[in-house]
Amino acid sequence: MSQDLILFLQLVASGVAIGSIYALVALGFVLIYKSTDVLNMAQGEMLMIGAWVSFSLIVDYGIPFVPAFLLTLVFSVFLGLAIERAVLRPLIGQPIISVIMVTIGLSIALRAVVIAIWGTQFQRYPTPIQDSVVNIGPIPIAEVYIWSLATSLLLVGGLTLGFRFTRMGIAMRAVADDQQAALSVGISVRRVFAMAWIISAVVSTIGGILLANIQGVGIALSAVGLKALPVSIVGGLDSIPGAIVGGILIGVLENLSSGYLDGPLGGGVREVAPYIVLVLILLVKPYGLFGKERIERV
Repeated sequence: MSQDLILFLQLVASGVAIGSIYALVALGFVLIYKSTDVLNMAQGEMLMIGAWVSFSLIVDYGIPFVPAFLLTLVFSVFLGLAIERAVLRPLIGQPIISVIMVTIGLSIALRAVVIAIWGTQFQRYPTPIQDSVVNIGPIPIAEVYIWSLATSLLLVGGLTLGFRFTRMGIAMRAVADDQQAALSVGISVRRVFAMAWIISAVVSTIGGILLANIQGVGIALSAVGLKALPVSIVGGLDSIPGAIVGGILIGVLENLSSGYLDGPLGGGVREVAPYIVLVLILLVKPYGLFGKERIERV
């Protein structure tokens, strides 16, 4: 097998791993949008806070990774619940644009909190995963990418099944389809809203920890929210399978553009590529690859 082909397959494999994390974070966008019709612009900051909290528990308090990870998940549950109670619930019934603008303000506030507590200094995350390379056939893959891919796929699969078959998942789908009809059959819309924000905070936190193991932890992690946004839009804002496909597509595209175009074009191509693809796909399919077309008849 030629070196060029090995390089291509290596870029694709690592892109799939990164893309699976993007898909996990994009699920937070999708779940909140499906349940509340709100686009949460603070997703990246929620991800960043989760990564920093786990970092502090490990480094500052000497807690082993697994207990620190579980404590961080508990923190993310309370964070999601607090945001829903303090930000979303008072705005129920208000114009959607008002709620979206409030989530933008929330993102700025959360970023300010992170800077005040941890500063802007980039830190190496104390990853429990060995810094080793595993050969899958002729393709060398860093072990951290394999763990990240396996974790992301497991969580994405679990959330997909839970959304389809569990009582809460069915309730969330009912609320997303018609809030008034859901209320009429006894579904608590407020409880569904709270659960959507809790799940979004949890998956964002897990995505942040996985990315911190690969990239380190710092203020730049919040930009992942901006990368997960085109992922969710490309796949379709109301489609869970779309988030998965969109995440892998964007992750692979980023890696390939970085590997082949950064040199000739002077760098920075991977930061622009997702948005170019977003525009091209939306020109052909305005509702995303798997989004449902909404037709209003007058």
